[in-house]
Amino acid sequence: MSLLFRIGFLEISLVNVLDIALVSFLLYQIYKLMRGSVAIKIFLGFLSLYLIYLVVNAARMELLSIILGQFMGVGVIAAIILFAPEIRKFLLIIGRSSIFSNENVFRELLFWKKRETQAFNITPILEASKSLAGTSTGALMVISRNSELKFYAESGDLIDAVVSKRLLISIFNKYSPLHDGGVIIYNGRVKAARCILPVTEREIPAQFGLRHRAAIGMSEATDSLILIVSEETGQVSLAKNGKILHNLSFQEVREILNDYLSGIDVDDKFEAVSVSERKKIRKAKELD
Repeated sequence: MSLLFRIGFLEISLVNVLDIALVSFLLYQIYKLMRGSVAIKIFLGFLSLYLIYLVVNAARMELLSIILGQFMGVGVIAAIILFAPEIRKFLLIIGRSSIFSNENVFRELLFWKKRETQAFNITPILEASKSLAGTSTGALMVISRNSELKFYAESGDLIDAVVSKRLLISIFNKYSPLHDGGVIIYNGRVKAARCILPVTEREIPAQFGLRHRAAIGMSEATDSLILIVSEETGQVSLAKNGKILHNLSFQEVREILNDYLSGIDVDDKFEAVSVSERKKIRKAKELD
């Protein structure tokens, strides 16, 4: 272990610097994950208490070390319970970005065969969205490229039918028993309807209702692209990776859908609008 420098009784080595850098990076990623939710205040309080425990322990204050040590032992279990949704989201992000996120990866490794993707005609989705937007009928469509999203599909009614304009319009008809919830579309087929989607806990503009909150929450938990038709305004939006593009033209929707289904990264198209939305929220807070 190579010694870099010494601070009092502390000997700082290259491994220590690397350790601190990695922990700092991990804490920053956790902060970004929980930023904007109530859990961030609990996390900062827990982190402050842990730093106090480290200082007390390093200063050899035995009584406080014993008290805080007992609390930290129980605090780990309490943190797992308190941060269960955030831990689940963090693990989903890791799993989504890993090479094993694809359901057919083991089959590809065994047979050394490239996975073939079938052509996906998005015209029925766009035509149905135009009709729904024209009548101000709300809709929520989850379009997945890599996964059937069985966990969310099983929360609704399984359909497994070829996607078509008439099918989507009939599902989201206000008098249809299937209109409430989201529709999951994978590989050109409507897998399920009336699906329960996770709702985001982040702060979003007041103009977005529960349908938009569910779309953002679903985009945070999965790698899917979510199309929303607003029931109030008839405007069409797209959500991905916790970010939303609002009031899009159908030409823009077609381009983003084609890029997403072709495997082209579309995250940069959502980044600019995310910054602008955050500025709107900050200005609204200042006015209040």
